[in-house]
Amino acid sequence: MRALRVVGLHEDGKSIVCEDPASRTRFLLPADERLRAAARGDITRLGQIEIESESQMRPREIQARIRAGESVEQVASSAGVTVQRVERFAYPVLLERSRTAELAQRAHPVREDGPDVQTLGEVVAHSFGQRGHDYSQATWDSWRGDDGKWVVVLSWKAGRSDNRAHWSFSPGAHGGTVQALDENAEVLLNPNAYRAPRTVRALDPGREAVVQPTLDSAPDEPVAKVIDAPITEPEEDVEPPLPADEPEEVAESAPRAKGKRSHPIVPSWEDVLLGVRSQRG
Repeated sequence: MRALRVVGLHEDGKSIVCEDPASRTRFLLPADERLRAAARGDITRLGQIEIESESQMRPREIQARIRAGESVEQVASSAGVTVQRVERFAYPVLLERSRTAELAQRAHPVREDGPDVQTLGEVVAHSFGQRGHDYSQATWDSWRGDDGKWVVVLSWKAGRSDNRAHWSFSPGAHGGTVQALDENAEVLLNPNAYRAPRTVRALDPGREAVVQPTLDSAPDEPVAKVIDAPITEPEEDVEPPLPADEPEEVAESAPRAKGKRSHPIVPSWEDVLLGVRSQRG
């Protein structure tokens, strides 16, 4: 790189005349805003001028989009410039978003009877503890909506699902207030709505589940039971005649004494066929 020396101002008053000391070759350098920023050592202004020349998106627009919730990568892709150039203007806005998210955690959730005594951060930390989530892994962020109000968002991961909860933040005295904007935010503000899931125990595939009987599910198994079903009659050639002067009697089961677990007396097969009571026993 060859070094040039400044000769003076051009006659048009808009360019600087430079000369190569070795070859005596002269050059014209436009005396524009970029040259003035370089002479002052203003690196930020030089980057801003570079973005304005390469993209139609002005730095103020870049900051507005960052403040509205877009990431540096999204703005860089839309502007058609590198991420490093957008970061120069996004950095102060990202600090503003981070600071607002911290303030929102100290705000008080609005209940039906007024603002809660506890802060948003305290209520959410308690809800995370009830659910067994790691509150230290959750991240807070904020952005300004189209209506000019700040929206604070909490992001966390439970298992394989990514979750988000949004609140509207209104700065004010004693930390300000927040109001839930979606169902996740409402659930986190109401710890009583959480119910611990039941524990499910996996069974061995090669082993059947053993069902323990209860008082309601125990089967009825009496000690002894007299079968009252009709008895099949024998064939005609082997049926003995019944006495004419004796009435036919039906075998009855002996009544069971209360408080005793004795077996009932069951008539023999011959007594049933003859229609008489057994005299045995």
